[in-house]
This record gives sequence, structure tokens and C-alpha cells, in this order.
Amino acid sequence: MSAVLAGSLVGLALLDSTSIGTLFVPIVLMLVPGRPRAWRILSYLATIAVFYLAIGVLLMLGAGALFERFGEALDSRPAYWVQLALGVGVFLVSFRFAPKRRAAAGKPPTSNWAVRARRSTESPGALIALALTAGLLEVATMFPYLGAIALIAGSGFDTAATVAVLAAYCAVMILPATLLLAARVALSERVTRTFTKLVNWFEKHASGATGWILAIVGFLVAGDAALRLGLFDGWLNG
Repeated sequence: MSAVLAGSLVGLALLDSTSIGTLFVPIVLMLVPGRPRAWRILSYLATIAVFYLAIGVLLMLGAGALFERFGEALDSRPAYWVQLALGVGVFLVSFRFAPKRRAAAGKPPTSNWAVRARRSTESPGALIALALTAGLLEVATMFPYLGAIALIAGSGFDTAATVAVLAAYCAVMILPATLLLAARVALSERVTRTFTKLVNWFEKHASGATGWILAIVGFLVAGDAALRLGLFDGWLNG
């Protein structure tokens, strides 16, 4: 795996780590009064990671069949030009999701998730169901993950390597929330104020997050295509 591909995948995974399901809900769970039940929050994070991995494997199976049939056509300069155009298109579409354009949407989507998260804390089964619900509802907006799958599909990995890369991606995706949980357990109430500020910030800026995610995904997908096309060779070798 090239350093450029690895860096792109890590960047996309960290983008995925900032979604409602992978960051906002876990922080809300950590702020439930009393000492946090770490194993329950870890079960939530593990569930959503496994869900993402399963979705990724299913999508990669479809992509694998596509590459078996059209591999030569997809691994060609015309195909990379199409990828470049799609990346630029996604980047331009991101401006339609600017916060000012989304202001009329009313209360932020995070408010309902906060209520659901607080209601799920008493039951491990409820937390697992919450994680699956979050994953299902975010399938349509898995822009970073879809971008990562597109990059992996075009990299020629075999099945075992593909699953390993997807698993690593999902591990990086839940890493920030896991580190925050470790801080919550270790520092207890001393981080409550900071975590509360994070929740408030998330609620304030959630409406514009889709635009930023689309912009970064579009940039990375277009950048990968540009590198494959050698558009930067003169600059990089100069």
C-alpha cells in the first residue's frame, strides 16, 4: 500500500469518526450521570464498527465482481478522468450544504440522538440496538466510507487484504471515541465540562458538517485520480 493511499484512508476514517453515530452519541453516553460503564460504551463502539465492516465487505464484494468484469476498463486513463470529474463534482456539491443554507432546517438532528442515547444507557441490548440504528440511518451519508471503498477497490488488494484494510479503517474510525472514553474513565468529572462543550459544539455545527465531509471526500477522490493520471508528476519530481 502506498503512503498516499494509506494517508487518504486514515484521513477518511478520521472524518468518519466525527459522525453522530461514532462521536456524538458516545460522548452523550459518557456524560450520563455517575461513573461511566465503559464496557457498555465499548460494546456500542464495537457494534457500530462491526456494522461498518459488514457493509464494507458487502460493497467490496459487489465492487470485486465489477472489477472482474470491467477491470481493464476501470484501470485506465479514461476511468481515472471520470473519477477526477466525480471528485471535483462532489467537492462543488459540498457548497450546497453550507450552514447558512441549512439554518432553516429547525432544531439540529443531534437533539433526537441525545434523547435516544440517554434512554439506552440502562440496557446493553438497547445500546447495541442504538448502534445498529445509527449505522443504518447513516448508510446513506457514509461519504468518507464510500470514498475509502472506492480507493480500496481500485488498488488491487486480494480478499484477505481488503478485509484487513477495512477492519483497520473501522478501528481508526472508533479510535477518537475510545480515547475520549479512556479520558473519561481516568479523569472522571474533571473532563465533564470539556465533554459538555464538545456536545454543544457538535449540536451547533452539525448542520454544516455534511458540507465539510463532502468537500474533503471530493478532494481526496479527485486527488487520488490526479496522482494516478500523473498530473502532478512534473511538480512532484521538480
